[in-house]
Amino acid sequence: MAQAHDTHAHDGFAPGWTRTQEGERQWPEEVTIDPFADAEAAAPFETAPARPQLPPGTHPPDTRAGAAAGDLRLPPELAALRGLLPDATLAAALVRARHLGVGGDEVLIAAGLIDPDAASAALADHLGLPRATLPRRLPLDADGVRGALRTGMLAQADPVRGAVFTLCPRGHGARRLTRAMAQDPGLAGRTSILAPERLRAHLARYAGPALTRQAAFDLRRRMPEFSAALLSPVRILAGPLLLAAALLATGFLATPQTTFLIVQGLLSVMFLGAIALRLAACFITPEPDSPCRLGDHHLPIYTVMVPLYREAAVLPRLLAALAALDYPPEKLDIKLVVEEDDRQTREALRRLALPARFEIIPVAAIGPRTKPKALNAALPFARGQFLVVYDAEDIPEPGQLRAALAAFQKGGPRLACVQARLAIDNGGDSWISRQFSLEYAAQFDVVLPAVAAFGLPMPLGGTSNHFRRSVLEGVGAWDPYNVTEDADLGLRLARKGWRTEVIASTTHEEAPVHLRPWLRQRTRWMKGWAQTLLVHGRDPRRLVRELGAGQAVGATLLVAFPFVAALLHPLCVAVLCWDMARGALGGTVSDLPELLISSLSYTNLAFGYGGAVVLTLCGARRRGLLSSAFVLPTLTLYWLLLSIATLLAMVELIRAPHRWNKTEHGVAARKRARAAPALAGDREVREDAAGRPPPRPATA
Repeated sequence: MAQAHDTHAHDGFAPGWTRTQEGERQWPEEVTIDPFADAEAAAPFETAPARPQLPPGTHPPDTRAGAAAGDLRLPPELAALRGLLPDATLAAALVRARHLGVGGDEVLIAAGLIDPDAASAALADHLGLPRATLPRRLPLDADGVRGALRTGMLAQADPVRGAVFTLCPRGHGARRLTRAMAQDPGLAGRTSILAPERLRAHLARYAGPALTRQAAFDLRRRMPEFSAALLSPVRILAGPLLLAAALLATGFLATPQTTFLIVQGLLSVMFLGAIALRLAACFITPEPDSPCRLGDHHLPIYTVMVPLYREAAVLPRLLAALAALDYPPEKLDIKLVVEEDDRQTREALRRLALPARFEIIPVAAIGPRTKPKALNAALPFARGQFLVVYDAEDIPEPGQLRAALAAFQKGGPRLACVQARLAIDNGGDSWISRQFSLEYAAQFDVVLPAVAAFGLPMPLGGTSNHFRRSVLEGVGAWDPYNVTEDADLGLRLARKGWRTEVIASTTHEEAPVHLRPWLRQRTRWMKGWAQTLLVHGRDPRRLVRELGAGQAVGATLLVAFPFVAALLHPLCVAVLCWDMARGALGGTVSDLPELLISSLSYTNLAFGYGGAVVLTLCGARRRGLLSSAFVLPTLTLYWLLLSIATLLAMVELIRAPHRWNKTEHGVAARKRARAAPALAGDREVREDAAGRPPPRPATA
């Protein structure tokens, strides 16, 4: 059974499992360093005093002379590498390790100067410990595997020696192990060493199906009220639809004009309320991103998760974008999540020389074949306190991780998620991609910043969501059965009392260029929004109780309005065309009900189109896309395409509610690839080994 020892977070050995009141096993409480605490409290354990910040323009003392003389004081993880690497390289690694607050071996591995297996083997030899080997079949269930991944340690019972440990120390973990062995000499006879990368790869290979099964069905088991797996749209909607149809039929038979007026009046209240909310958003000026006040020493480990499925064509661009992130490679934990049967993508990844911070997580073909299930399956492998999700075609701005940390720092402990803005960078490829780019500008540069300012529940975008990992796990992570897991998760976070903010940092995406892929993508989106409405509308009283009346109304306007408007838009256009055909627009109206009906219809159309144009122009101005505004006169056609996608979504909701319509990437006509920096990213230690002085650390 796995015991708990987090090589990055704990300062002790093997606190045991505990049990809940229901008797279920749970992990020990994770002790983490708060990156937003004061610097003294957040400083990690060191065997030597941490190197102070240097003023601009100065350089650190040259440690190479001491190294050459053999009197350089090295921590265990570097002392184990004497003879394998030049002393000048070890000295440079020590300088950078102190600056970043990590272990020296982590610096060398991130720089590509030593293999992870070789570093762990050297540490085992240095401490006089055997190198561990793992059997294919481990006596662990899914919870045990998650515990082993979380702690970086396996503990098994031996009939002779008692509890024996397979440890994966890295960095400060090697120092803690050294201290523990000094305090308990008998520990050496019960301990073996394995590279943490080797443990994760082994568990991903042999325990992957168990983790994937848990990823697919855990939310359904733990929080069935939030899972779309148990949705039966026909059963849920049959009763209300039959009742509404009966009332409407009775009303239209008795007083058709009055009934039509009542229905249109109720819909108009929702439409005009949603339009008013969007117009109000135009008057909210988004705040610029705050600077990150954390120095490199106190930056937490950050996990980047990228789900991939049939994405071999965009891998070079994706890897270049991730390599450009302005974050210490030693503290980046990048997970490339690949379906087990996606041979093309896996072969393409195997041909690439990925740096140590990249890790491939295979996902077994169990449960629904959806992006949220893949993310859930990879979540146990995440090591970071914070986590972000990117799509395969994304190009995030290099400073986005630091901007998100600044937002978390400013927003306080109740801020669970930070949404970066999304922008389309191939809008000029076609008419539909240009409309798409304007739509994104309105949504992410105008609406969502205002939603955050108003304190309303936020339906997240499908990518560039930054989470506190502990909160994400606490609310059940993603729903594998919801095909717009982002919108669903945003509402669930709000219902659990957490806040979401928007930052100005942008992630550039690729829009569909042709109608068919756009229609497939939008059909999936509309189907997912319908799933989200059904899931969170199951118990309206509970929804109001958890969100409050104001937030519940706001969430309804944000989620329900686009779906209902897309369904009814063709009807409104048809009424307008009918009135134009029979000359009612220029003639006289026979009675008051007809006058009111016509007035409401034209008011909704006028405010709908007028509000959309104002909102789009506001977003285009903020995003610098006013040159694309010439397509706005064709907005009616674009909305009619949205209506077609919504009707197709209604059909799919009944026939294939959990089918994921894959969007093809890498088809943009304009070249989107940007200059790719060296993937190694850490040339400092290499240059130090070549005889140049170590770099001056960046000031906070």
